[in-house]
Amino acid sequence: YRKELRIFFEWVASTGRQIQNLTRADIIAFKDSLLQTHSNLTIASYLVSIRRFYEWAEGYKLYPNIAKGIKSPKRKNAYLKEHLRENQIADFLHHYEGSIRDYAIVNLLLRTGIRTIELVRANIDDITYKGGQRILKIWGKGRDERDSFVVLTDKAYAPVKAYLDTRKSATMKEPLFVSASNHNRGGRLTTKTISTLCKEGFRAIGLDAHEYTAHSLRHTTAVMLLKNGTIQDVQSVLRHQSPTTSQIYTKSVEEEL
Repeated sequence: YRKELRIFFEWVASTGRQIQNLTRADIIAFKDSLLQTHSNLTIASYLVSIRRFYEWAEGYKLYPNIAKGIKSPKRKNAYLKEHLRENQIADFLHHYEGSIRDYAIVNLLLRTGIRTIELVRANIDDITYKGGQRILKIWGKGRDERDSFVVLTDKAYAPVKAYLDTRKSATMKEPLFVSASNHNRGGRLTTKTISTLCKEGFRAIGLDAHEYTAHSLRHTTAVMLLKNGTIQDVQSVLRHQSPTTSQIYTKSVEEEL
């Protein structure tokens, strides 16, 4: 939440307001200012951060919770990201076959539907077994711990193992994927790095449009599940709390058909 709160505090200062004197009306004014330049989804993210901050501040008796009950703009029941078609998936994966690490990353994203932040947070020892099946423990967005998991099929795990075999000296507590750049060699990857990596692959197969991002791979996983299963399959694999969230992806299937 640090980035979003910093922008909020900068707005407070730029408008001549004082943090200790803010009221509910000021939070609404900040929300209105964002409506001029940001999407509803981005604004919702800012408001979540502000609400969490004021919940915390009230708990420590620093400020009253003036953000309580301020609602986020309604999100349209549609998905703006594009997904890969079946023939495009093969071409996309083929682009990375020259890099053991990069292939393992995009293959894992496509086969499990995990988010980029979940991949970045993963450590080597998060690969374990549950009920006789190999799994990857997940530390999801907005969570404080690894409280979920995805199943690692042989096809999802084999490229990861091939990559880990190149890091024989790595300890179990090290990141599952590490940077190869000179300024951060051996360090944990960032979501920005993953986004750039995916963008390169999309452009390489002729998909140079803003609708194609790293999140398109999670979107692709959902669409493939829907075409070969049910809404419940999507909800289970993508770990949605509500089937309503999973239903967003039906529009993409309908458009493709």
